[in-house]
Amino acid sequence: MHLEQPPSKNPRYLGGEIVLTWGYWWVCLDDCGNDWVIVVNGLLTGNFVRVLDDKQRLALPRRLRDALGFPSNKVLYLAPGTDGSLALYTEETFVRLAEQLDGGSPTRADVRAFSRLFYAQAQSVEMDRQGRLRIPQELCQLATLSKEIVLLGVRDHLEIWDSQRWNAYLDQKQQQYDQIAETAFSARNQTNGVSSTIEENDLIPVRPK
Repeated sequence: MHLEQPPSKNPRYLGGEIVLTWGYWWVCLDDCGNDWVIVVNGLLTGNFVRVLDDKQRLALPRRLRDALGFPSNKVLYLAPGTDGSLALYTEETFVRLAEQLDGGSPTRADVRAFSRLFYAQAQSVEMDRQGRLRIPQELCQLATLSKEIVLLGVRDHLEIWDSQRWNAYLDQKQQQYDQIAETAFSARNQTNGVSSTIEENDLIPVRPK
């Protein structure tokens, strides 16, 4: 895809001719004003085994640091995740999540409870020059993190798991993968008001909104 300018929604200039925005990498082909092209989809994927140091610092792999916009984007948000994990967001993704939560009714007890538990424990963290971030002690305890952890790319955010907890989760869920996939895509159809099942050819990449 070619554009005369890269998208203007919070662009992050990662070095003269590279921009990360809207979940895509863009590279300048001309004079950085006339011809930009998507080169890599910026979705966060993969799993990485890491070791926390004595100061509870986590070194992010370079591929993930680049996808998060480091070094121009150093501040991230660390919050309680699901299934015993922690969730790591860029500021843009964290704000987008907050906007989604704002759509829930404040009179619902579950919305109020989740907002309190989530925001009260969420903290901003900053990567140092080496791409490391320190996990606060209270969040380490919340996720029962040991020295060895697993870092997961989950589309628009990262998850941090204790290694043993993740392996146990994987052992339990992997054998149910087909059933989980069918249920997940069926739920998506129902949410979108579509009654038919998704065919393989329907699973094509779409540009994130």
